[in-house]
Amino acid sequence: MEIAGYAASVLIGLSLGLIGGGGSILTVPILVYFFAIDPVLATTYSLFVVGLTSTAGAASHYLKGNVDVKTALIFGLPSLAAVFTMRRWIMPVIPIHLLTLGHWAVTKSMLLMLVFAALMLAASLSMIRNKKEDRGSSLELSYTRLIFQAIAVGLITGFVGVGGGFLIIPSLVLFAGLPMKKAVGTSLMVMTISSLLGVFGDITGHVVINYAFLAIFSGFAIAGIILGSYLTRFFSDTRLKPAFGWFVLAMGIFVLISTLTNSHGHH
Repeated sequence: MEIAGYAASVLIGLSLGLIGGGGSILTVPILVYFFAIDPVLATTYSLFVVGLTSTAGAASHYLKGNVDVKTALIFGLPSLAAVFTMRRWIMPVIPIHLLTLGHWAVTKSMLLMLVFAALMLAASLSMIRNKKEDRGSSLELSYTRLIFQAIAVGLITGFVGVGGGFLIIPSLVLFAGLPMKKAVGTSLMVMTISSLLGVFGDITGHVVINYAFLAIFSGFAIAGIILGSYLTRFFSDTRLKPAFGWFVLAMGIFVLISTLTNSHGHH
């Protein structure tokens, strides 16, 4: 299983390198299903891996001039505050056992995986639809909407431990009027900072982390990013995104079903 898990971690990087996002949403399921890590801890690990791998991506985009620093700050700061608050203060106080509905015992990790599955489904549909995103120019810049969106993204990111690229990129295109390439680079920069800050929120809250394992896992993911960036020359974005979207959709359905059936079995 571990070998399969490491192979899957290369996929995370590949998708980040090729389409600038989507990969981070696979990190938690990979950690939970291949390495049998508790979902709540998996969110910490995921933020760590996403933070490191996005750093590699953000750096290369920055050198190519694909990062809009001003927008990264306007979006990044509220988002960061939200992620840190979520990891440091809200997550620890969410009870482990939330409620019981008939036979169903809803636990914190179950809620987490359900929210996660919902996000995966939403993300996959936006990738499958894959509309042209060129209408940024006609929209006036809306900083207030951008900031609200940033806070929302930060809270979600902090809760489920994903980079949230698939949430950040559309916001940047729609509300900040960035072209797709810039949105991808800027999103990676925001993800880098917010993920690492989220991890910091956990560490200050005394979460025990297996750094050796994370280093190996991130290494595979970074290898994937480098490979992905190289492969972008050979693939068209329009084909890639929907294909990856279908894959994420399948994963989302799998997470949903396995979470619901497992919770039933625990009781």
